[in-house]
Amino acid sequence: MNYIYSYFFKQQQQQQTNNKTTDKMEVEQKIDDALYSRQLYVLSHEAMQKITSTNVLVVGLTGLGIEIVKDVVLAGVKSVTLYDDEPVRITDLSSQNHKLVKRRSDACIQKVVELNNYVRINSHTGELTEEFLSGFQVVVLANQSLSTQLRINEICHRNKIKFIASETRGVFGSIFNDFGEGFQVVDTNGENPASYMVSAVSQDKTGVVTLVDEQKLQLQDGDFITFKEINGMTQLNDLPPQKIKVISPYTFSIGDTSAFGLYTNGGYVTEVKQPKTVNFQPLKTVLEKAEGLFTSDDFKFDHPYTLLAGFQAIHAFNETHKHFPRPHNKQDAEEVLKTAKEFATKLDIELKEKLIEQLSFVASGDTVGLAAVIGGITGQEVLKAASGKFHPITQLMYFDAIETLPTEELPESEFQPQNSRYDAQIAVYGATLQKRIENLKYFLVGAGAIGCEMLKNFSMMGLGCGENGMIHVTDMDTIEKSNLNRQFLFRSSDINHLKSECAARAVKVMNPSVNIKSYATRVGPETENTYNEDFYNSLDGVCNALDNIDARMYMDSQCVFYGKPLLESGTLGTKANTQVVVPKLTESYSSSRDPPEKSIPMCTLHNFPNAIEHTIQWARDLFEGIYKNSADNVNSYLTNPTFIDGLQKQNSHVRLETLQQIKSSLLGKPLNFEQCVNWARLKFEELYNNNIEQLLYNFPRDMITTTGSPFWSGPKRAPTPLKFDPSNPLHLNFVVAAANLRAYNYGIKGDSNAEQIKKWATDVIVPDFTPKKVKISTNETEQQQQQQQQQQHNDGDDDQTDKVLNEIPHPSELAGYKINPISFEKDDDTNFHIDFITAASNLRATNYNITLADRHKTKGIAGKIIPALVTTTALVSGLVCLELLKVIQNKPIDAYKNAFLNLAIPFFAFIEPVAPAKNKVREGWQFTLWDRFDVEGDITLAEFLDHFQKKYRLDISMISCQVTLMYAMFIDKKTKEDRLKTKMSVLYETLSKKPLPEKKYLVFEICCSDMDNDDEDAEVPYVRYRFRD
Repeated sequence: MNYIYSYFFKQQQQQQTNNKTTDKMEVEQKIDDALYSRQLYVLSHEAMQKITSTNVLVVGLTGLGIEIVKDVVLAGVKSVTLYDDEPVRITDLSSQNHKLVKRRSDACIQKVVELNNYVRINSHTGELTEEFLSGFQVVVLANQSLSTQLRINEICHRNKIKFIASETRGVFGSIFNDFGEGFQVVDTNGENPASYMVSAVSQDKTGVVTLVDEQKLQLQDGDFITFKEINGMTQLNDLPPQKIKVISPYTFSIGDTSAFGLYTNGGYVTEVKQPKTVNFQPLKTVLEKAEGLFTSDDFKFDHPYTLLAGFQAIHAFNETHKHFPRPHNKQDAEEVLKTAKEFATKLDIELKEKLIEQLSFVASGDTVGLAAVIGGITGQEVLKAASGKFHPITQLMYFDAIETLPTEELPESEFQPQNSRYDAQIAVYGATLQKRIENLKYFLVGAGAIGCEMLKNFSMMGLGCGENGMIHVTDMDTIEKSNLNRQFLFRSSDINHLKSECAARAVKVMNPSVNIKSYATRVGPETENTYNEDFYNSLDGVCNALDNIDARMYMDSQCVFYGKPLLESGTLGTKANTQVVVPKLTESYSSSRDPPEKSIPMCTLHNFPNAIEHTIQWARDLFEGIYKNSADNVNSYLTNPTFIDGLQKQNSHVRLETLQQIKSSLLGKPLNFEQCVNWARLKFEELYNNNIEQLLYNFPRDMITTTGSPFWSGPKRAPTPLKFDPSNPLHLNFVVAAANLRAYNYGIKGDSNAEQIKKWATDVIVPDFTPKKVKISTNETEQQQQQQQQQQHNDGDDDQTDKVLNEIPHPSELAGYKINPISFEKDDDTNFHIDFITAASNLRATNYNITLADRHKTKGIAGKIIPALVTTTALVSGLVCLELLKVIQNKPIDAYKNAFLNLAIPFFAFIEPVAPAKNKVREGWQFTLWDRFDVEGDITLAEFLDHFQKKYRLDISMISCQVTLMYAMFIDKKTKEDRLKTKMSVLYETLSKKPLPEKKYLVFEICCSDMDNDDEDAEVPYVRYRFRD
């Protein structure tokens, strides 16, 4: 069954027009960086060039086939040809308005065309002959008969055509790869080559390399590395890639170094990735020998062999009866089991009979969740076949989600078709569960990549389509061009429109029965009047589709507070994870988190960079400081009467620096673009010559530390000042970008005329620079000490502050004037933002002899772009839907699976969620994060204390609400007496000096002792105090 058809059927564009467009694109042979930007950070331009040259044939266009088509088309292959001569059936449609005589491939081609104008979409009729197949680099079969798979695979293997066959049978799926003999994998994992700083190399028959102890070695025995910038033992710099043997986390050995010079200092080793050759066997051989089985779940290590026999058995049944086993028909299951046993005997494998019965019961069914899982993985395998990027599945993988199946014994009638679009899902889960799905009320937070996939899945499985069902979706973002590569519900005409509204309209087309309400309101404390108690109490659950930790943690806290299940997921390129949070059953999302990212030390950024990431971050900070913060400070000075008073709260150094910025911005105001160029030329001199001269004045190249070692060694690289060269494109690019950004600050029309800018920059008279005696910190400790000294000795700074303040024009002299602050925007290629950061970073990298980064890499790091693939997103959304089916059925904890995966390797891990930690109050009384005290009605403090003493035998010694201390045993007698008579709500208003929230409750934290345990301190949960109905 195809749940996705409904979206792809309605024809809106002329195919011929689109084909003409794609013809033009082919001639240009250029990758659209704006469209594919997030994907390029995963695959690289080289891999994308191969992908955009690949012709793909997809045979079989039920749900799985269309899912594969969607992913591959969005990924940007050269062409996709659709083949399915079967007529559309009612279970393929979103409504019954379409003609059922239409061929599937004809029915969906127009909507597929809309997905990506760069991809040519064709439809084929007739036989799949060897001559026809030879026109493709990759052939994909989706839910085809085994005989068809064997026939087509034999042709493809003989003609060196990459072949993939995928199936979804109820809750069971399979993927088979045959990329031929000698397939080259150019990059097995997609990780950036590791690089390490060297601290020592021994002169020996087996040379030992020791690394600086800032970064542990992540390489393995047999990996290859190269050397660069080694001093003393310079012969290493000229060696070809060397194979290593790991000795410890900081040392490894290479070949004979005894004849080389003595190592003195410096240098780097960099991993060199080696291509891998993989040989594939035809499907017939794999089935006959039961070899090449890939395990998708280590906890189900014995399932693949059973399913190898089981899938052949259901195909044999289909060949005999012209249909797959009927839903939950025991007679058919017995026949399948008998055939499976024959295959098992032939293959000499042990059979799990219960698994075979489950396979037979659901083989005729289909679910959108499994189609998304298998389709997403298959789509990635197509990209691997096209590019050689990442390691393919070798060779046959089975997947199952039997934990989602109903555990109670249900009659066969429960799973019979009802002439409904959901019949294929009913065949798996039954009509009763289908009704529950349709009447669910879910809150989807985010309508981006994962959000689009979830909305598609929800609407196709019928969630929110019943009389009482509803999907709430919120997203405050608008659609950008880069979204179109993964967020398939959107089209070019949707750019700059709200994601939530466009997505809601799109799924309404897919399934007109869906009840959906869109919002453009951020989730957070400030919107709890919108998403209030009534809102959450109306929900059956929440599904996150977010891209930041703070929002995830907030939604997690809301789900814990209101006792709602939460479906959580995230992706990073080929990597992804899912987590299911079930009230009372599992820990919450916030219970365990990854450690925070390691920040770059300030002294490294300011003076001692040794990696391109350091110079990019420096350039990003420079952009923010010059073009935004300075403008904001000027505008605040001019418009905020209390701005100067606020500065007094800052330390004197910050105060002086801020006022000097304001003075420079106002007194140095340019009158025309030429003056902007002059400023940019002088800024070049300041940043890349003067500051470097000053640094070398403080720390000469030959400086020796107190320990006798060179100062400029290890992570410290001695810089070289730059002399401005107008003929150097990098130098000129900096001036062009810097001048145009300054022009925007001051409302002056910019210019990109490189020749004119070069002439102006050349004519600038640059003052001579003489280094001064200043203190420069060499590490974080020195920097902190220097800041403390500045705070203690601020008299000089105060004098200077007063002097600078007197030199700045009074705000009244500049009434109505403002400077335009610039907010960083990475995705506009015409605004000079990335141009400036790229040039500024690469100039600093040139100072320090660091390998430069191109604009693409700089944009990714400076913009903190999260690499993304539609294949990973589709897979994750499918896994989330499988967990949702378990939540609906109130499954035990061992049925749920948190997923951790990496499609590049490929790697799949499915782990049972962790139960919530239990905290002991007293013997026989424990609580978890899901527990709390509920106090109903607005009562006095005395009544509140008495309530806990009598009901819980707890003596409260302290009560707080957020930062307000409402009660403590140590307060004076008079105050205590007054508070005891006061209602808790009034007490909060009085002490916090805030009005009561519009919510119906307050949250109290209490400290107390156990009256039944010698008044020992007791750890207890929080109190939800409901003060209004």
